[in-house]
Amino acid sequence: MRRDTFLKSMAALVASAGLPLSAQAAANLKMMIPANPGGGWDSTGRALGKALQDAGLVSSVQFENKGGAAGAIGLAQFVNASKGDPNSLLVMGAVMLGGIITGKPPVSLSQATPIARLTTEYNVFVLPANSPLKDMKDVVEQLKKDPGSVKWGGGSRGSTEHVAAAMIARNVGVDAAKINYVPFRGGGEATAAILGGNVTVGGSGYSEFAQYIASGKMRPIAVTSDQRLPGVNVPTLRELGIDVVIGNWRGVYAPPGITPEQQKALTDMVTAVFRNKAWIAALESNNWTPALLTGKAFADFVDQEFAMLRAIMVKSGMV
Repeated sequence: MRRDTFLKSMAALVASAGLPLSAQAAANLKMMIPANPGGGWDSTGRALGKALQDAGLVSSVQFENKGGAAGAIGLAQFVNASKGDPNSLLVMGAVMLGGIITGKPPVSLSQATPIARLTTEYNVFVLPANSPLKDMKDVVEQLKKDPGSVKWGGGSRGSTEHVAAAMIARNVGVDAAKINYVPFRGGGEATAAILGGNVTVGGSGYSEFAQYIASGKMRPIAVTSDQRLPGVNVPTLRELGIDVVIGNWRGVYAPPGITPEQQKALTDMVTAVFRNKAWIAALESNNWTPALLTGKAFADFVDQEFAMLRAIMVKSGMV
């Protein structure tokens, strides 16, 4: 279903009916955000927490940010400290899979309990406003002349913007192993580096850069979606002759050791929030594409994504 069609249908449901709750509300929900404040996981977790409270599904939400290692540090703390707790959720996504592949942390995502995929957000590549480069064509020309001279700034190693940069290099005939990628622990750090001109080109979810693009402090040059984002006049990589499409999906997991009944209650709770006004507003304002997937289908999707990312990263010399 198209993003705009989904949002309209959900808004109609909210307007016409109350929110049936099949999950028992958790008195106090703990939300582990395995990244520093200011990034996509942070905004996703806080938007979800607000919507859960707004819908009356939880009475309060306690957020904890624990950044580093593409989410692996927060994952380890979550797995070790929250075992058996049915009132805890971990924000995760494609970036975490890439980090696990490159970093090989001592804990595995398979130790936690899958709940739901929430959204997909496509990346945008930007230049600092005062960059001598004007567009993606200029970036590619410089990349071909001297791959190391183009500093790509973004999230942790293995993030979707890192993978996208490697895919761009391969697509234009540059050895992806030679790209100069500068990872940052959170969206705030990456933004500061771009605004300060410390990297050549920056990449992240569109919502993270939207205010800087609107103010003219960043110049958007391409998005990684298969078609232009709604209301965003930025060309896709495919429009520019670069056959690269990649989305940054995000979801939530529960701790290990919860019962099947508790897993179902959490899944029902997260599913119900998709009919809440606050969540629908967050999807729209952040340009997130709704991508709800639960149960075995979500678990299988994560396995498939892990295999796909690993194959791309191996071919690109990232592993």
